[in-house]
Amino acid sequence: MGLSVTISAADAQDAEHILKLQYLCYQSEAELYGDWSIEPLTQSLDALHTELAEGHGLVARLGDEVVASVRARLDEDGTVRIAKLIVHPRMQRHGLGGRLLDGIERHFAADTAEATASAKRFQLFTGHRSEGNLRLYRSKGYAQVSTREIGPKLTLVTLEKAA
Repeated sequence: MGLSVTISAADAQDAEHILKLQYLCYQSEAELYGDWSIEPLTQSLDALHTELAEGHGLVARLGDEVVASVRARLDEDGTVRIAKLIVHPRMQRHGLGGRLLDGIERHFAADTAEATASAKRFQLFTGHRSEGNLRLYRSKGYAQVSTREIGPKLTLVTLEKAA
């Protein structure tokens, strides 16, 4: 019998595994844009610990292995900023990214002291050539609200939906 994927809250002990997975997952993005200095490839373990402490993260595990992750934080204006949705290349196209996105939205939409019910919108961004990401986000109800040219090779597309 095969193992099933479980999703749970990320904690400090997951940080090193998340960072290694993040590095692996963003190789294709760096290649797509010809930029190996993107923040997910240069982020330090300390910075990741800070992100987890200041927001909320989820991990998906296949047995003991972290195979996917997402992080988010709620801003004072009620915007949940979702970042670094990653899925191990061998696990992509099996619905894990969508499950993590649903899970992080549920967390911040929940009426709990930790998550608060003050989330008004969910927002995320991706590169303009990242068709798989754009397709997933649009299928989950996100709509483009802005673009920002970062350089000659990269335009960030910001997408949003109501909480």
